[in-house]
Amino acid sequence: MRPNLTHIARHVCHFDDCLVFYKRYCQLEIIHQRKNHKHRVAWLAEHGRESELVFVLISGGPNHDHDSRDFSHFGFALDSVEAVDRIAHLARKHETLLWEPQQKAFPVGYFCGIEDPDGVCVEFSFGQPLGPGAEQITYDLEIAPL
Repeated sequence: MRPNLTHIARHVCHFDDCLVFYKRYCQLEIIHQRKNHKHRVAWLAEHGRESELVFVLISGGPNHDHDSRDFSHFGFALDSVEAVDRIAHLARKHETLLWEPQQKAFPVGYFCGIEDPDGVCVEFSFGQPLGPGAEQITYDLEIAPL
């Protein structure tokens, strides 16, 4: 059997704010919550993908100050350029926009980046060969030698 990615767990400093953020921007839904004597835990997932990939938030973690040289991020695909622009507009309003919307060469596409309450970057994109609309993209994805 080959390994199957089932979840990504994050130990977060701002638990409640992160819950609001990932529900607001990423439209993730809480599918499980619990609290023990030390931590609160929430499982979040995209509607319809609850048994495929879960995003786990665990309270009591350290804050991550975002470094502008760090391009680590979680990526979410959207169904249009306009949807990316809407997310960027909302992030500007909440002063969390890290990367203005921009178009890059394939396979990057059109994207913006915003900062979650713990300083982690979340990218929203359109035109990548992943997620909504990927089946409509015709491409020849070559693997370049490193």
